[in-house]
Formats: sequence, C-alpha cells, structure tokens
Amino acid sequence: MEERFETFTVLINRISRSIKKLKNLEMAEYGLRGVHVSCIYYLYLTDNMTATELCERCEEDKATISRSLDELESGGYLICVSKSAKRYNSPLVLTERGRQVGREIADKVNAVLDEVGVGMTEEERCVLYRSLTAICDSLERCVQNMK
Repeated sequence: MEERFETFTVLINRISRSIKKLKNLEMAEYGLRGVHVSCIYYLYLTDNMTATELCERCEEDKATISRSLDELESGGYLICVSKSAKRYNSPLVLTERGRQVGREIADKVNAVLDEVGVGMTEEERCVLYRSLTAICDSLERCVQNMK
C-alpha cells in the first residue's frame, strides 16, 4: 500500500512540476510567466472569455487570474472589451500581439501533446484521460467529505 501511495503521489508531482517548467521556459522568450500560458491559450481558442470563465477553465484563483490579466493587458497582449460593466465579467480579447503569441503557444502545446503521446494508441490515451478524470473526481469528493 505504501508503495502505491508513493508511486501515485510522486508521479503526479513530477508531471505537475514538468508542466510548470515547460510553461515557464516557453514564456521566458516573451518576458511572461507560466501562469500566462493558460490565459492566452484559452483566449486564443475561444476568441473571448471573461475573467470568471478563465478562473474556471484555468483552475486558478481569482487573485492569480486578476494579476495575470493586468500584466497581459499592460503588456499589450489583451484588452477588456467593455469599460462600463464590472471588469471581472467583461469580455477579454487578445490583441494582434496576443493572437500571435496564442498561435505560437497552441502550436507548442500540440507539439508537447504529440511528444508525450508517442507510443500510445488513441484508445490508450482515452483510457488514460478517463482514469485521470475518475481519480480527480474521487479526490475532490474525498476533500468535500472531509470538510
């Protein structure tokens, strides 16, 4: 049992650290941080989202997203469409500069996903994601039950 726990937690932590390192390495060339990857990526895929939607999609807290959006806006990567409504619920869109970076990020994300999927069939990939989803859901239920 101890080995199962150790293997599970160590592998999940290693995956998480590797993803964070990849994000930070890729963002360094733009003078941005890893947390900006998801914001730009999802805005690129959807054309516009609110900060509320980005929090949900990125699985980040409101403060982190708010800081990231301020940095991206001041860097010329995105703009807030509506100045009259509450900013947190106003649509955000990428500028031309942001769309260019978004395109490059999307290409890099696809390349990484292709690389990590080498040697896996589509069926194996589906089983992996289904298993990860089941684990995530179970862990979230455990957390809720402990509250």
